[in-house]
Order: sequence, then C-alpha cells, then structure tokens
Amino acid sequence: MSERESMEFDLVIVGGGPAGLAAAIRAKQLANEAGEELEVVVLEKGGEIGAHILSGLVLDPKALDELIPDWRTRDDRPIRTEVKADKYKLLGSHGSMGMPTFAFPPFMHNHGCYIGSLANVCRWLGERAEELEVQVFPGFAASEVVYGENGEVRGVVAGVMGIAEDGSHKGEYEPGMELLGKYVFFAEGARGSLTKSVKEKYDLEADCDPQKYGIGLKEVWKVPADHPEFNAGYVQHTFGWPVKDKDGNGGGFLYHFSEGGENYVSVGYVVHLNYKNPYLAPYEEFQRYKHHDEIAKFLEGGKREAYGARAITSGGVQSVPKLAFPGGALIGCSAGFVNLPRIKGTHNAMKTGMLAAEEAVEAIRAGRSGDTLESYEAAYEKSWVKTDLARVRNVKPLMGKFGTMMGAVLGMPDMWLRYLMGFGYIPQMKHKKADHAYLQPTDKFKPIDYPKPDGVLSFDKLTNVSFTNTYHAEDQPVHLKVADLDLQKSSEHDVFGGPSARYCPAGVYEWIEEDGKAPRFQINSQNCIHCKTCDIKDPNQNINWVTPEGGGGPAYPNM
Repeated sequence: MSERESMEFDLVIVGGGPAGLAAAIRAKQLANEAGEELEVVVLEKGGEIGAHILSGLVLDPKALDELIPDWRTRDDRPIRTEVKADKYKLLGSHGSMGMPTFAFPPFMHNHGCYIGSLANVCRWLGERAEELEVQVFPGFAASEVVYGENGEVRGVVAGVMGIAEDGSHKGEYEPGMELLGKYVFFAEGARGSLTKSVKEKYDLEADCDPQKYGIGLKEVWKVPADHPEFNAGYVQHTFGWPVKDKDGNGGGFLYHFSEGGENYVSVGYVVHLNYKNPYLAPYEEFQRYKHHDEIAKFLEGGKREAYGARAITSGGVQSVPKLAFPGGALIGCSAGFVNLPRIKGTHNAMKTGMLAAEEAVEAIRAGRSGDTLESYEAAYEKSWVKTDLARVRNVKPLMGKFGTMMGAVLGMPDMWLRYLMGFGYIPQMKHKKADHAYLQPTDKFKPIDYPKPDGVLSFDKLTNVSFTNTYHAEDQPVHLKVADLDLQKSSEHDVFGGPSARYCPAGVYEWIEEDGKAPRFQINSQNCIHCKTCDIKDPNQNINWVTPEGGGGPAYPNM
C-alpha cells in the first residue's frame, strides 16, 4: 500500500506558467458556462505563481484576447505599454546598421503587441484562475508521474519534502501526495523533467526532428524619468556582434516599458545552444553586449533591478512532438511552440493550453478519462498556432547552416511566400541533431578573452545571481544528477575543457584544481536558477536536471 494519500480531480495541470493557467481558466470557463462541476488543480514548483517565469517580453495579445476579452479595460490589467517603435539592427564591434523593417512580412512587426513582465502576467492569470475556483498550489513540486494499470498517466506525485542530502528522511519528512486526474497536462516549460519522462515512455518524438533550444539571459533596469533615450513602447532587436557565426548564433533585445509610474528597460541576449565553441560563455557574451554603444546609451544612468536566465525552445514546427498520449497532453513550451524569428511564444503557449482544455472538457462530458486526446492533436493542426510556426519553419535551420544574418536573409523570401501563398521556395528543412552534439573539442578553438565586468554596465556572475532571489533549502538531495563522474572528467573536462562552468548562467558548476590532485567536479546546486541549460548542452547528456523541493529556485519579481 502506498504511504501517500491521494486526491482526485478532473484535470491536473503541472506548471503555473501561461500555458497551464490558460488551460485551467478555459476549462473552468466552459464548465461554468454550462453549469457543470469541474475540479481543476494547477501545481507550481515556484514559491508563488510567477516566481520562475522569465521572458523578454513583447506579448502578442491574440490568445489573451480570446481568453479574457476585456483585459485591456480592467484597472488591474498586468501589462500596459503598447509597442510604438520597432527597430532591427545589425551590430558590428564598433558600429551598427539599421535593417529595413518594411522588407519583413507583416507578422514580423511588433505593433499591436505589449511590453512588460510575463511573471506579472502569470500572477494576474493566477488570480483569474482562483476567481473561477481553480485550486492553485504554489510551492508544490511535481516529482514523479503516476501511471495506471493500463499504462496511462493517472496523475503525479507532488509535495515531497524533508529528504536529506544522503537520502534519509528528516524529522519534517512529507511523502507527498498523489494528485490524480481524468487527464493530466504537462505545462513545465522548456525541458521539463516530467515531460522528458513521458516523451520517452510514449516515444512522442519518434516522428519529429530533435527539439532545439537557446539560452535567454535578461536584466531589468530602472531608468530615470528624464532619461534622454527612454521611449516607452520602444522595441529593438539586434543581430551580429558579439557572438560570431564561427562559434555559434545569437541575438539581443531591448524593450522599454512603464509600470507603476516607473520607467524600465528590459535588456537581454539569446545564444542558440547548438553553438560549437566550448570556450563560448553565454553569460559573458551578454555582459559584453551591454557595452555596445547601441545598448549602453539606453542603460547609462539607470540601475539594474533584476537578472535571470532560462532555456527557450526554438525548433519550430518540425520539432513539435506528438502532443497527446494515454491520460495526458503536452501544452506550451513543454512541446515547444516558440516562433523564433518573432521571438515570441507566450501567445502560442496559451492557445495550446486552451485547445487542450476544450478537448478535455468535451471528453469528460462524454464520460471518458485516461484515453488519448487525439482531438487536441487535430485542433492544433487546424489552429493559428500551427500557421504561426509553419510560416517561419526554415529560418532556424537556415541560421544554423549559414549563420544568423545570412540565414535571416535567405529565410525572408520563404516567409513572405508562405505568408502570401501558403508555400515557400525552400522545402521544409530538418534539424539533424540535438544541440549537445554540435559542441566540438577545445583543440579546434582558441580561448575567448572576455573583458572583466566594470560593475556599472556589466557584472560578475555571482553578484547577478543574488538579483534572482534564488533559494534552496539546505540538506536536500542535489537535483543535478551526474550519471557518471568518471565520464565527466575524461570527456567534459579533458576533451571539451569543462564547458559547464561557462554555459551555466548561475555559477553552479566548477572544476576545482588543487595542488597534486586531479580536477574535481563541484556542483553548487544552491545557485541553480532552473534554466535547464546543463540538461540540454552537456556534451555527453550526463547531467539530468530533476525537480528539487517545492518553493526552491529563483523568485523573480518582474521578469
């Protein structure tokens, strides 16, 4: 007999991000409109809704308009700054060149979108969900999938607490609870730990290309009211410097918004995780990026308020796995619906959550449970989400093959044709291998000499980590599992030069070299900001990120 108690729901949703909350709200809307009872629960591993949420953010409001049509007129609306100016620039090491936005298809323009904080949007959606009597459980990490007698997903185990680092049970040990549902949605975001397990169990990626990822690093700066370069509603995207195509691909963003009477600039950089050079350090590239004249002028005189980083899915339509399986479904970035050229995914994440909710409610009304929601798969195929991704399907592969700028140039006519005619001049290209397989040995590259941070525009890694408000309870198992420490030394260190210390944006990994001793791999798990980059980029797939105790990790205030 299980030591755990269980609770039964109609719909269990793992993850309190935009996809999970939109699914919960839509399910309850449908039930309430029909006068039906529907028990919906949302489990969020962060200490509060929004604590682990990070995005640029320029929000395409399309899905929000469908979900809560009157959101713009509400006094408590979570996002207020509409895009007013939209620029793309190619950066060199000492200059820049504007790119003609009129050459871009209309869907690439940002006018009509909104700038702000996705963490705050999620907090607001969480309140709307609770108004509809969705049960929202923050600080409640789902750590295990529960399967039924016929192999279907029945639920998850959540709320396990009080396990010591050595695996023993502390005095406050809690075995957790089984939360069981007629259907279970996985909305964990990019590279979710339970999502990985169900993908493997049901072979959901058998018919798609490998998923692709980037690491997005971001800071929020408060700037003075009279800042000469501040312009609420200004959006700037850049390509080129500092990441060079011979090493990898990347691009930056800079968004101006006002909130609570204050002026803010979100600045960030994305490095695609198929980069080749093991000496490349995404965090250092981001810090260097801020010193370019086209970026620095917007930050000078301001004050950094927050920092964070998160993996982003970028494979597009050809990397979307099978979405439904017995008893469950993948929604949002658990499946990967980011439109890379637009640098947007929230609208697609929300819409897929809504689509899945609609199909689950219909199934429950018909007396079904635990089966495969094939109708959700069909709804996605007919949705504007599929159209959104299909139009840009070749841009990511072209960037990977020809570099960021040339890939974008080659991809532009293909996007135009697919927008106007429904077909392109290039057949759908493939992603041939996973991101970790691109990393090459150190003997093919020279180390990159990164400048030291000046403490004004650029900062050392650990100082910035303090701005994430990250906390993990002491004396708990390390949630970064290394399968083979000998392999980590012989390959990750000896062949690839220990790239974990560089790709991690939070100082989690170190190779400690002491006199007369072999290098020792040290994991500072208390620093982990849950970005999942190690799980994606380790060259041997020797590191597995699993869920720590609920409530641990970053506590982003406004990311």
